[in-house]
Amino acid sequence: MVEIPIGDARRASSGETDAARLARYLRPGTLSLAALPPLALYVHLPWCLRKCPYCDFNSHQLHAAGGPPEARYLEALRCDLEAALPFVWGRRIHSIFIGGGTPSLFSPAAIDSLLADARARLPLAPGLEITLEANPGTFERDRFRAYRSAGVTRLSVGVQSFDDKKLQALGRVHDAAQAAAAVEEACAAFDTFNIDLMYALPGQSLTEFEADLARALSFEPPHLSIYHLTLEANTYFAKHPPELPDDETAFDMLDSIVRRTEQTGLQRYEVSAFAQPGQRSQHNLNYWQFGDYLGIGAGAHSKLSFPHRVVRQVRFRDPSAYMAQAMAGTAIAQDDEVARDQLPFEFMLNALRLREGFELASFPERTGLPLGAIAGALARAEERGLVVRDLQTVVPTTRGFDLLSDLQALFL
Repeated sequence: MVEIPIGDARRASSGETDAARLARYLRPGTLSLAALPPLALYVHLPWCLRKCPYCDFNSHQLHAAGGPPEARYLEALRCDLEAALPFVWGRRIHSIFIGGGTPSLFSPAAIDSLLADARARLPLAPGLEITLEANPGTFERDRFRAYRSAGVTRLSVGVQSFDDKKLQALGRVHDAAQAAAAVEEACAAFDTFNIDLMYALPGQSLTEFEADLARALSFEPPHLSIYHLTLEANTYFAKHPPELPDDETAFDMLDSIVRRTEQTGLQRYEVSAFAQPGQRSQHNLNYWQFGDYLGIGAGAHSKLSFPHRVVRQVRFRDPSAYMAQAMAGTAIAQDDEVARDQLPFEFMLNALRLREGFELASFPERTGLPLGAIAGALARAEERGLVVRDLQTVVPTTRGFDLLSDLQALFL
């Protein structure tokens, strides 16, 4: 999953009913959205076999020997979804992403039930993309085929590395052989799949990374996501930082990624995403194009547009608290509308990650603001050689892509 910032959220009003919340969302405001953007569904399954030392996602180590509490959690998701329906009434779902945590800890029967609940309550676009995150070491043979039979159309395999020592340093529960077996199984079971890989790992040399990349490319993946390991706050690595490659070595690794993926026909369409033609992740594209998404599950985030405002919601993070609150019809822990002066930055934080940039017309469509709200910042970006633009589009230059944080900061 792509982590999306939530802006300034506030504690949900104590005792506020969903009807009162919806009325607050629909009241007149300073924005004017002529049409609502595409809507996706994100479902968070929060349990893992073990918490990785670099992970800052809302994931929780599974202590029960029998696996996650599937029946109770599915019931909570069902209640959460039903309570959310008034906020998205009549809107079609264009993609579904089941993330975590480790969703492949849930049985194919549970995923089948989850998707059946979604189909029964939401209008789904024909042939929509349904992605499930899966980790090596959490499946038996033919389990991936069972996920496909349940309705999943795309698998995202969290390999991270094919090097046993690097996997051990990352705290992963699988080894290199299991990683390769999982990718082979995904290739056999699905028409399209993604491999997640990381670089600039503890003690990693350029030669070691290039071997990792070559192994990943040998499977001819339709989609490859490659992330630079960063030390996130509130993680074990932040408190006990490992020795990482220096910046020069990390840049050499990135150069190798760009060169080798291009040689194998993978197009870099986003900062960390590479795809064969026609294989781009539709769910993640919706994030990057500032589309809407309804997030259900423990700690899930939502971004929802209304005629006069853009709203963000956050569910209760702790799985036990989430299940109790969701079954009581009160799963939303925080919500707030995105401030008018924050919308340009939030839009650019996503849209400028795309190699092809964005259409100028999409800014007023997705934010409800006039183009004048970004005119000054765009001019400064162009003067610094960070973007090129014409009357229709804005595209990051190679320099702008390399200095993406600096480019995005111009819109703060």
